[in-house]
Formats: sequence, C-alpha cells, structure tokens
Amino acid sequence: MKDRKAMYALSYGLFVLSTRDGERDNGCIINTGMQVTTDPNRVVFTVNKSNATHDMLLNSRRFALSVLSQEADFALFQRFGFQSGREVDKFAGLAGVVRGEDRILRPTQGVNAWIGGRVVSTTDLGTHTLFLADVEDGDVLSDVPSATYAYYQARIKPKSQAPAAATAKRRWVCKVCGYVYEGDELPADFICPLCKHPASDFEPMA
Repeated sequence: MKDRKAMYALSYGLFVLSTRDGERDNGCIINTGMQVTTDPNRVVFTVNKSNATHDMLLNSRRFALSVLSQEADFALFQRFGFQSGREVDKFAGLAGVVRGEDRILRPTQGVNAWIGGRVVSTTDLGTHTLFLADVEDGDVLSDVPSATYAYYQARIKPKSQAPAAATAKRRWVCKVCGYVYEGDELPADFICPLCKHPASDFEPMA
C-alpha cells in the first residue's frame, strides 16, 4: 500500500465508487465508507441496488474509492450523481482519468485520495447492499480537505436564484444529487435521471 494515510480520508465525505466488469467501466457517488479493521486494512460501504455500479461490483468484486475534495467541481457531481444510469458511460470525455493497476478507472481532478481493493463479503440490506472489502492499495493525491456532504450542500451545489426573465426557461435542481432540469414546468411524475428521486425532491433555481 503506497500511503496508509489514504485510509484517513475515508473518515469524511463523498466518494466516487468505480468498478470494471469485463470491458465496461462504471462509477457513482456514494456517501458511505469507513475503515473497520487495520490488520488487514478493511473497509465497508453501501450501494443502492438500483445502481448499475452495484450490479457490476457484485460481478467483478474489484473496486476503487476516490475521495472527493473541496476542489471538486459541480460538474463531477452531475456526471456521477448519487446513483448512476445503466446506459451512460460516466467516464466518457472526462479529463484527468487514470486506470489503476487493477484496470479500474479513477478520476484525478477534485480527488484527494484513492483506495482500491477486493470485496470479501456482502450483506443484503433491502434497498442497499453492504460491501465488506479488503484494501490492497491506497495513495494520497493532495492535502486539500475532503468534501463532506455538508460542504457539498453549502459550497458546491447550485443555489436557488431570483426568477429569470419571462422568456427564459425555468430550472429546477435536485436537492439530492444536483441534477438540473430545464423546462416550462417540472412534470409531477418527473424522476431524476441521476439519482432516481421524484419531483418532490427538486427545488426551483430560476
């Protein structure tokens, strides 16, 4: 393991969980992840079952967790969301991506640490699966503080704005993942394409 300090970053915030199944890469943002033992270095995290990354991880058993820093752009949250779609390549066109020795893609921009490893067991929690995993590699990329969920809400997520001109489209932002919907009205049955939350979890921006 290159840098055991990478484990400390798990005490905070938000992570891009990425995996590779066959020739396909995928990733999503999760906000659960913690170290549970030090000998061996072992972590636990949960993933929503409706997430495509969840199914791929069940098959591949290999993962990387990239810890998002306070320098992470909102565009990164838009791309990965708190859940990921099944038909979208989350890494396509993303700058600053590397493939680790385990062949799993990891973002580098807006990330302060990585850990990677192998799932050793899973527990069904209903809507989520809990993954227990051995950490086989870790590296600290920067000393920029991690982006906690509170920091994301206060500093990164777009804020509500004053009403726009009558000729402009209105916008609503998902309070869960930050996806922005534009249109004349937000349909009552609208489902966020990123995190699958309903229209009731959106708030007007402009």
